[in-house]
Order: sequence, then C-alpha cells, then structure tokens
Amino acid sequence: MVSGIHHVTAVTRKVQANVDFYAGFLGMRLVKQTAGYEDATQLHLFYGDAAGTPGSLLTFLAWEDGAPGRAGYGQISEISLAIDPASIGYWLTRAMSFGLRSEGPAEEFGEPVLRLKDPDNIILKLAGAKGLASQAVWDGAAIPVEHTIQRVRGATMLTEKPAESRSFLETHFGYRFQANRGTIDRLVSQSGDIIDVRDARGFWSGAPGTGTVDHVAFRAPDEETLLSVRRALETTEASPTNMHDRKYFRSLYAREPGGTLIELATDKPGMIVDEEQAALGKKLFAPPDAITDLGDLKVVLPQFSMPGEPRINYRELPFVHRFYTPPNPDGSVFVLLHGSGGNETTLMPLLNKAAPRATLLGVRGRATEEGFPRWYKRITPFSFDQNDIKTEAEAFAAFIEGAVKSYGLDPKKVVYVGYSNGANLLNSLLYLHPNLIHKAVLLRSMPVLSDYPHADLKGTDLLVISGKTDAYGKYARELEGRLKSSGATVDSDVIPGGHDLGDADVPIIQKWLLQRMGDEPPTLEQQAVKPKPELFGQP
Repeated sequence: MVSGIHHVTAVTRKVQANVDFYAGFLGMRLVKQTAGYEDATQLHLFYGDAAGTPGSLLTFLAWEDGAPGRAGYGQISEISLAIDPASIGYWLTRAMSFGLRSEGPAEEFGEPVLRLKDPDNIILKLAGAKGLASQAVWDGAAIPVEHTIQRVRGATMLTEKPAESRSFLETHFGYRFQANRGTIDRLVSQSGDIIDVRDARGFWSGAPGTGTVDHVAFRAPDEETLLSVRRALETTEASPTNMHDRKYFRSLYAREPGGTLIELATDKPGMIVDEEQAALGKKLFAPPDAITDLGDLKVVLPQFSMPGEPRINYRELPFVHRFYTPPNPDGSVFVLLHGSGGNETTLMPLLNKAAPRATLLGVRGRATEEGFPRWYKRITPFSFDQNDIKTEAEAFAAFIEGAVKSYGLDPKKVVYVGYSNGANLLNSLLYLHPNLIHKAVLLRSMPVLSDYPHADLKGTDLLVISGKTDAYGKYARELEGRLKSSGATVDSDVIPGGHDLGDADVPIIQKWLLQRMGDEPPTLEQQAVKPKPELFGQP
C-alpha cells in the first residue's frame, strides 16, 4: 500500500548556497551526492535524517547558474518540514541570527508554522507537528537534538483542477481528506504527512527552472506495489512512465490531472546500499550507465564545501564563471573560453588531463546563437559582428580585472585557453587589450577582426593548434603570421583531425606548458585562488 511522501525534489541555481542553507542553517544531513540519472553532468544532492530514511528526504538538482523558473499551477509551490511544536521559538531566533527573513509564526490547520525562503526563493515552512518524530535523528549538526528537523511534513500543490487532483491522490496514493481552509483541501496519508491541494484557478502557470519544485515522490513499500499502481494508472490519462532503477529506489513518474509531476518510489534498497550509514554523503557516485567518466564528472560538476569548511566565495562579475580546484593544486590558474554551444565547464576535462594540478576557471560567453552560448555574434560562418567582438572583448577585460581583484589572481601567471570562437576572442583581445594576456593556447582559431590595431606582443607566449581537416584550419597560418609579426612567441602544431577537440591535443599542450612554465610549479603558498573559511550566516 502506498503511504505518504518519499521525497521532494527541487532545482537550485547555486549549489554552495543550497548546502549552506539545508546542511548549515537547517542542520539536515547530506546523505547522498550523485551525478544525475537523466543528465550525468547535473549534480543531485539528497538531504535527510541520519539514515536518509524515506519520508525525511529533500533532494536538489543543481542547475548551476541556470535560468530561473516560476512557481504556478501544475507545480508544488511550498515544502513543509516537521519540527516539534515547542521548537518554533528556537527556529525564529535562529533565522534572525542568520539574517534570514521569516513570516510568522502563524496557525495553519491547527499547527504553528514559520515561513522561510531558501536561497532560490522556494517557500519552506517549518511546521510544529505532533507525532512525526524521526526514528533516526541527525545529531551531527549544530542544532540541539530536541529542535532538529524530523521529516517532511508535506507539500502544497497548485492546481486548476482541484477536485480531480484531490481524487487522483486519494485513489492512487492513499491520501484521505482531513480538512478545508478556504481554497485549500488538506489531505493526509497513513504515514501522517500531508498534501495541501490549493485551488489555483486564475493563477499563472508554472514554468520549470531553478527555484522551483520538480516533483513530489510518494512511498511504495515494494516493487509489487509499484507495479500495481502502474497498472491502475494505465487506465487513466496520467501517462505513467516505464520503471526506472535509481539505484536507491525503483520508481515511475506520472502527471496528476492538474499537471504536477509525481513519482512513486520504493523504500528499498535505500541510501546505505553503497555507503555505510556513518559515511553517508561523503562520496560522489555516478549512474551505472553514465556515458561520462567519473573522473571527468568530478571536474565538470559544481564543487561545494560543507558548512564551516573553506570555500571560494564567488563574486558578481560580468560573465558567468566557475572554478574547479583539484585536490592538490600547484598554484597555476587556467582561464577557459569554450566554443559555440559550450559552457563554462566544456573545456575542463581536457585541461584537467593536460594540467591535473591546475586550478581551472571556466567562463561562459554572453552571446547566443539558437539559444546556445558563444562569445560574439556571427553573421555567416566566416564573417562576424565587429562591434560585438569589441564590446564583448571590453567586457571580458573588465571581467578579468574583477577576477584578479576578487580572487587574488596574478595576471602574469594566468594561462588562457580558448577553443574555436573562444580562441578567436582571445586572439582579438591580444590586439584590442594588449598586456591582458601573457600566455595562451588557441585551439582551432582564426583571425576575426576586420581591422587590427597595432599591438606590441613581445613577451607573449602562444600555442596554436589547428586541425588538418578543419575547414577553418587554412586561416591558422594567417593568424600565426600576424601574431609573430606583432612580436609574440608562437609555437604551432597540427593534429590529424578536424575542428573537434580530442586526446591528441593533450600531449601537445603538456609539452608546451613544460617548455613555457618550467619544471617547477608554484608552491602551495603561491596558490592564486585561496579558499576562505567564511561561514554562512554568521552574524
């Protein structure tokens, strides 16, 4: 029999802020971190009680710097967590000490409720609920045991079809009507958690994105129950999906009549299938069928620190950017500019292979083509918007100036690596903003400026790698000649392939780095980007 909530999954835009809030402020335990099952380049975090018990779990898909969504009908609009009713005062005081705005406490269906918003503006309610104590209270955070989050209390569903949505939950997921308050029908499960079905007729529709709830999952004790519900759903218009093996549970998805995505997940195998309970949440796991190597995923997925640990404190700068810090950094910093359709992480696996101990700073271009990032507008495959090149070059120069000040970079020790139009922006920057770039690797690059200003590039070390069968490769010699005539030291090589990047680039880059940066890397004391021990929410 289906009984209550298994987990609720939402989407976050900033993983560090998410960890600081849920593991730091709320004191929930991070019980699992995995690469996404639908998209392995997406981090998925699970929070819960000490054992990651079904019913205690909040999970988050990290769409780092992704577009915000909009809460509306066809979505879950609020998440409620159960605390002891006597703990409301504690949490009100804690919220104030962390500088968090709260509303309440107010009475909802006979319970005291404190309303908060998480860093993505998802509404989170702390509800004083009796009889919902956790059997595995997490005592590893800075929260007194008597005030800890116990479990998920419930969720609010916005629907334009309140009667149909309510009937769907009652028929297939074991909920029963408990009470009504205005536009809200409260349904309760046998486990004691609740779904508030709110009549949202006249409200706007929801839109997926960061800061929204993706789905609510209900509990199935076993796979037999899962199959039974699936057979029942096949007689409706809910369009149940095929069964999914999520390693920690088996599940299926369906849309309720109002449009909210619902998952049904089994209680077992559970979170301890691949980690001992004492070590939950320590390692990153990848889905068994992930096409990307786990080592590459560790480079691409956003890094975070647990509360109290040193971290890079990101600053608001003109371009979206992300650091990757290796386990044993040597102090070198590489600034990476992707090609068309890439993003700030695209070049990270390649450069991590070429320089495993380098700190990588990936940057995302601001121009778009058919919705995908690039560095400047393209008119035809071989002609480019000159004003846009100059505008974006100026903005990038300002970004580097800000990064130098914000992150303590040494401009003369930074190596720039660009691919395709990212490399083209770099070779333009050499002329539009001389003395900004001292070392650079230009992969599949070509000249794109129609008029080159004079620039003295003495003391600039460059590596140009072109592809033998690349349609743009014929322009590489022109570029090399121009750079040399401006005084730059230019090394060049040609790989057998075309425009795409590959393993053939790695040894060429490694050899050039060895020649141009020397055998002795900077010491740890010279490390350019130093994580700082700033704590979230400390007054």
